[in-house]
Amino acid sequence: MKHIKRLLLTILVVFILPTLVSAGLWVTRDHPANWRDADWSSSGLLKPASDDGDAAIYVFSARTGGFKGSVASHAWIVTKAKGGDYVRYDKVGWGSPIRRNHRPPDAFWYSNTPEQVVAVHGPAAERLIPAVEKAIADYPHSSAGDYRIYPGPNSNTFVAHVLRSVPELGAVLPPDAVGRDYIADGRLLAIDSDGRDVHVSYQGLLGFAAGQRSGLEVHFLGLVAGIDFSRPAIKLPGIGSLGL
Repeated sequence: MKHIKRLLLTILVVFILPTLVSAGLWVTRDHPANWRDADWSSSGLLKPASDDGDAAIYVFSARTGGFKGSVASHAWIVTKAKGGDYVRYDKVGWGSPIRRNHRPPDAFWYSNTPEQVVAVHGPAAERLIPAVEKAIADYPHSSAGDYRIYPGPNSNTFVAHVLRSVPELGAVLPPDAVGRDYIADGRLLAIDSDGRDVHVSYQGLLGFAAGQRSGLEVHFLGLVAGIDFSRPAIKLPGIGSLGL
């Protein structure tokens, strides 16, 4: 009984309280009444493709709409071949399976400003774009109807699949990217192709991750708590990463 009480107290302190704090902060902010009223225009984070001849890869994440935005975000991928235009990839719960360029590459999401998760430029991006495009094409839940908002596979499951498939990008999605821990091919265990990160997950609900990019994480019902060692920070459910 004592061990059960300690476990419940740990869950309360590590997962529930930060989530409630995040929810409380969220309701104090102004939000659009619905998706029609939201701002989906360019946030200005990227300069026009014509002004930058280099190849590039970006991953963005932004809080989603409604009350679920208090704990969850939406991620997408942008590529740009040398001398070419931006190409944006999203997996969403409506429309075509993997959407291309349905919004500006750096657009607000439900009026929320995107966060740049990672950016790769120049020769490194040229080398990695084919691998990114292959990972996008190989995503196992790319058909119409292959989307479940919780616990996955969802938009974040898609982007996390690409990041794990191309570990040279050197990034993981933020802790509020609910669905990122759902292993896309349904396995319990996944190891990044370079062997530097290990992910254990039961349907995106319970598990952990450890490695160079993930640090040390514990996953509970889609919420993430942990420590980032490479970019020293504490990861808190709903709140995100707090740099040390």
